[in-house]
Amino acid sequence: MVTVEIENRSGADVDEHGAEELARRVLSAEGIDDGDLGLLFVGPAEMRTLKREHLGRDDLPDGLPRQLGDAVICPQVVGEKWQAPLVHGLLHLLGYDHGVEMERRETELV
Repeated sequence: MVTVEIENRSGADVDEHGAEELARRVLSAEGIDDGDLGLLFVGPAEMRTLKREHLGRDDLPDGLPRQLGDAVICPQVVGEKWQAPLVHGLLHLLGYDHGVEMERRETELV
């Protein structure tokens, strides 16, 4: 069984149930049925800090998957279209790199 831990530090309303369901669907589609996943929702300032600390770049991304081992999403950046950045981040955590195969999986899973 996959354990999904969600933490919302963003100050925004987040559909935590929907995010967990989507994450479980992506993991299941990729054959992952055991493990732990963290979904962290942060505000713009924290997201910028995390990117600077982990990538040495000072800009504001919508998510930071691979570098932290969890999917980190900024609701204030992604807005109502949070599903695609979450799927994108999860696919990075599962080892996908940008390219045709990742784009195909994103289209199938969002």
